[in-house]
Amino acid sequence: MRTPPEALLDLAADVLGRAGRILPAEAADSPFITLGGTLEQAMRLQARAEERHRLCLDLALLLGPAPLAEVLALAAPVPAAVPERPSAHRCGPALPEQRAALSPGRPARAAYRVLSAELTGPLDMRALRTALEALGARHEGLRTVFTPSATGPVRRVLAGCPVPLVVREPVAVPGPGPEAVAAVHAGLAAQVTELAGRPGRPPLAFVLTPLGPGRRLLSFLYHAAVADAWSAALVWQELLSGYGRTPAFAAAPGPDAVARRARMLRRSGALRALTAERAGQLRDVPARPVRREAFDFRGERLAFGIDEELRDAVEATARRAGVPHSTVVLGAWVLALGRRASTDRLLVDMEMPVRPTAALLRTVAPCTATLPVRCAVEPTADYFLRSLACAFSEALGYAEVDAAALSQELGLSAGSSRVAFAAHDELLPALVRTGALTARFHHGHLGGVTAEASLTVLRWRERPLLALDFATSALSRPEAVRLAAELRTTLRHLAHSRPWSLVEDLVPAGVAGGVWVGAVQ
Repeated sequence: MRTPPEALLDLAADVLGRAGRILPAEAADSPFITLGGTLEQAMRLQARAEERHRLCLDLALLLGPAPLAEVLALAAPVPAAVPERPSAHRCGPALPEQRAALSPGRPARAAYRVLSAELTGPLDMRALRTALEALGARHEGLRTVFTPSATGPVRRVLAGCPVPLVVREPVAVPGPGPEAVAAVHAGLAAQVTELAGRPGRPPLAFVLTPLGPGRRLLSFLYHAAVADAWSAALVWQELLSGYGRTPAFAAAPGPDAVARRARMLRRSGALRALTAERAGQLRDVPARPVRREAFDFRGERLAFGIDEELRDAVEATARRAGVPHSTVVLGAWVLALGRRASTDRLLVDMEMPVRPTAALLRTVAPCTATLPVRCAVEPTADYFLRSLACAFSEALGYAEVDAAALSQELGLSAGSSRVAFAAHDELLPALVRTGALTARFHHGHLGGVTAEASLTVLRWRERPLLALDFATSALSRPEAVRLAAELRTTLRHLAHSRPWSLVEDLVPAGVAGGVWVGAVQ
């Protein structure tokens, strides 16, 4: 009979796509992330461990620096669920991520997000409304309203609140494809508060826009206090799975489980100690690049693709170095920014999941913290890439640290310049078919940013797509185009490097002293 660690190693081999006979030897010395494990794969392994073996894996440990075999040996039985009070009109303080999203200084354009599906084929409106109704009943995060108070925002769960569906009149679009979708998203940006920001209602809405015969764009507009990128993908997965079928999903856990854990950490003093410890690790990194004007949350998106040859080269280099493909993209981003800032150390804000149990993977709530990761340029290509993977895994140990408190410890004001990176390509496939209906996903932009420059991997396997979101106070569009071109060239050099290639030779000549960053404080 196989022991629990052996059974978990079988699951890990399946998730990672590695041979089960080889993985035990590799897992004895290598962390999950340097075996090529991604965040999405870690979450999948966590969920399967609970479902099949009733064992709980801590996500931060799984993506941390300890060897995979040690982490799997620490798996504990799933604790008994804590009964929750009926959700009708339950009140409580907002989660830390919700407080940040609801900050009075953050305008609507920076607080709302949009994730759309281009629907092709016959659409059954009754089935769509039924699926939306079931979705709202299942997730209290979609029935939560926020009100201000003397101590900060308060969240209140409504007993019943159908997820709103707004059907718009056909709009004039420039033609099929991305241009039509971009035109619709631009219209949504101009009306976002009217569509999804009604007082006394949850700050979200689905908006259906006809694009032509048999084509519609269904857009999920939501406030950052409602959902993070993982939650938005979950909403779409469950909506399409429930469309035209009897919903088979049980009621999902609410965000109170996250709130309970945060309260325990605060009461124990552990959160303060973690914050101080993390600040001590990051103080040697120079302050972020200086911008030209005051940050006002206004921004634009520049989406650009890479060809399949470069995608394949990135994946080959990732396999060689033992890191996820997103780490190679991050490496190119760090090199491009570092050369411009004339520094070999950068703080890059990255998303950290705060979902310590598999049950919380089914929760619609902003359970993601955005925290700085210490990214240092190392001498050779593979050493550099592995150091970035390890820096990310180290930072996961501090995922529950409050970002505002950490910034305060580091002496960074709320207006400090920031650069960011995120990989969302594994959250949703490019295309989903449900019955006779086809859904192709589009990541929209509503004209707001929370960082001076942020790179996101939106799609990878099919037609790779990256997005550079930039603050217009820091970059003009021509400057952003040049930065994207420099990034793509750097990525090509890094993807075609040798393990021992000198990193300083991988950055295109002429980048230093660029138009965006002129100095480092």
